[in-house]
Amino acid sequence: MPETNEKILLAERPEGMPSHDTFNYQEEPIEQPQDGQVLVKTIYLSVDPYMRGRMSSAKSYVEPFEVNEVINGSVVGEVVESKSSLFEPGDKVMGMLGWRRYNTIEDAAVRKIDDSIAPLSAYLGILGITGLTAYFGMLDIGNPAAGETVVISGAAGAVGMAAGQIAKLRGARVVGIAGSTKKTDYLKNELRFDETVNYNEVSDLTAALAEACPKGVDVYFDNVGGPVSDAVMSQLNDFSRIPVCGAISSYNKTEADIGPRVQPILVKSRALIQGFIVSDYASRFQEGSEKLAAWLSEGKLTYEETMVEGFENVPDAFLGLFKGENLGKQLVKVSEPSN
Repeated sequence: MPETNEKILLAERPEGMPSHDTFNYQEEPIEQPQDGQVLVKTIYLSVDPYMRGRMSSAKSYVEPFEVNEVINGSVVGEVVESKSSLFEPGDKVMGMLGWRRYNTIEDAAVRKIDDSIAPLSAYLGILGITGLTAYFGMLDIGNPAAGETVVISGAAGAVGMAAGQIAKLRGARVVGIAGSTKKTDYLKNELRFDETVNYNEVSDLTAALAEACPKGVDVYFDNVGGPVSDAVMSQLNDFSRIPVCGAISSYNKTEADIGPRVQPILVKSRALIQGFIVSDYASRFQEGSEKLAAWLSEGKLTYEETMVEGFENVPDAFLGLFKGENLGKQLVKVSEPSN
């Protein structure tokens, strides 16, 4: 094990789209664990769109990253040294950890995971916060019934493809919106979505959605906001449900994101629109995790990952999220597990 650690700090609060100048690499000694602590080697690191919001000082549902402090996020790693009765070297764990090659942390900050159930990387995607977001947003708020039409924006992202598959398990007709032929082909051919719309290839998105949803929209799982969501809103059926998971189209805007007013549509359709944060369901995480794991083992769910190799490429992986480069979950592989 090396003596020197590497970490990535927030160098500045970006205006508009982040760049490589947003990040700062530094070296530091590896801190040895004390009683009740473990030293964890990072194997996989997750980069996620919500992190863009944490780079701003604006008030949100989670505390912002501090300038000149280490960025943190979901990490899967391996215990290499332990001063805890709960863990042994070689244990695979996950938690919200710093963007470091090695993290020295209290044992309560991580939990064990089992790579006999699924590959380690799956715990940052379909068996992690991503899968739980899709599970609770689709089932608790969207609540699709057999035969209803479910539309998902950002459908080729990690949350979108999981949400679509869950809706299919309910017997719904699923329409996925994505931004490339590669993505729409994957949704239709691999995940068996009933219909897809490539917003970059149609001249009239509203008309394309009307064609894809001849009976209107009963559930809209919104990951992107912006003009895509404006187009979906015009197709809403009476008593439709709209779980709002994210609005990635506006995350890098420097001015207010102004669009059509939705109130008249919501009144006429009597639709429910509800934003949600997956941590709202923390008391039910075990339920969701067990259900997702069962569906995965039964072959009822599948997932896709876009893997970037190397700790030095973490910023590239993050920036790629806003260029639509990823299919499924965007991850960075930092190291190999020891066994």
